[in-house]
Amino acid sequence: MRKDPVERLLRGLYSAVLYLLLPITVYHLVWRGFRVREYFKRWDERYASYPPADGRTYVWLHAVSVGEVNAAAALVNSLRAQRPDLRWVITTITPTGSQRVRALWGDAVDHVYLPYDVPGAVNRFLGHFKPNLALILETELWPNMLFGCRDRGIPVYILNARLSARSLKGYRLLRALVGRALRTVTCVAAQSQEDAQRFVELGARPDQVLALGNLKFDMHPPDPAPMLAGFAQHVAAGRPVWIAASTHEGEEQAVVDMQAALLQRHPQALLLWAPRHPERFAKVEALVREQGWRVATRKLQQWPQADTQVFVIDTLGELMGFYACAQVAFVGGSLQPIGGHNLLEPAAMGTAAVTGPHLHNFSEISRRMNEAGALRICADAAEVGQAVELLLDNDVLREQMIAIGRALVANGRGALERTVALILPRLPPAAH
Repeated sequence: MRKDPVERLLRGLYSAVLYLLLPITVYHLVWRGFRVREYFKRWDERYASYPPADGRTYVWLHAVSVGEVNAAAALVNSLRAQRPDLRWVITTITPTGSQRVRALWGDAVDHVYLPYDVPGAVNRFLGHFKPNLALILETELWPNMLFGCRDRGIPVYILNARLSARSLKGYRLLRALVGRALRTVTCVAAQSQEDAQRFVELGARPDQVLALGNLKFDMHPPDPAPMLAGFAQHVAAGRPVWIAASTHEGEEQAVVDMQAALLQRHPQALLLWAPRHPERFAKVEALVREQGWRVATRKLQQWPQADTQVFVIDTLGELMGFYACAQVAFVGGSLQPIGGHNLLEPAAMGTAAVTGPHLHNFSEISRRMNEAGALRICADAAEVGQAVELLLDNDVLREQMIAIGRALVANGRGALERTVALILPRLPPAAH
């Protein structure tokens, strides 16, 4: 789609606003830096300032944070296995996403933060890496970046694309611009027919959009045996163990209240607690100590002790292993309107899952799991606590949920194969 006067006007207004807001980005990085020290580093990448280029051409994949990196991992590994000659640059926005990229691929891929969506930074990014293919995960719709790829002839695929009804409404002020940007994309590979339809409503042409399924079903869960073996050496068999995973600041008191209620009936109950963001690790530990409970952490004690009541998982990349150590999981981000987190991970690791009501980021997955009987969706924190206790007490019900969840994950696979088939022919030809 070529530029038109309306596009120039909309893009000019959008870019002018972003340039005016650039000073605020410095304040934002400083503010985030006081909470997460990593935000004080690598500012040059945020504004697309790089060392001199070596002239190599890349396949570019963007995954905003940890969840998207994990969703993309199997796809990247499959494409790299089939085309080891290609060089990849993977961008994220968050430091935790950056750490996950390095944990998965080390120096085998290049990695930088995605720059802000102002024309100068976009042009420097695209000019430096010269991608001949752009793969964008889920819902990262940055108009100047999409237009910049169009202007340079770079095919763009939005993969594992999702767009909730809530997010669609959120685009209403920018719909005219975002719709035009969407129409420059080669293909939107949506997670579901509902997502596909919402992308069309946002402005994509129907012939651009496919529903290929959700890559999260095709995750390769880690072997739980080493984690289970270490856990079993320190935690007595038969102890009630539950995990509060990916919790946010506003949910932390609710988790404390749930554990307090459980300890009244189950004095041996052990809570494994994995806050979503690293800046909350120490604060959660302090909150637990205020209750007078016995606390251990992954960094200091490595494992729960015999008298540990709360074990804080203050590391990254180990959540799925600890899911396997728990009988029941509360998945956070769901007691507040955050939208939830990946519910397939506990299911894949054999853990019964409980969640709050705010699941707009995982609406299709939560609906399927709930209808199948693999998930308990609760109206509030009190109901979550009751569901956790019920599942800890009821071995039969818990094992039924676990079996259904594992089967649902297994039956949902296939998006990876379909996505590889879509992308493989579009990779640049091998050099001779």
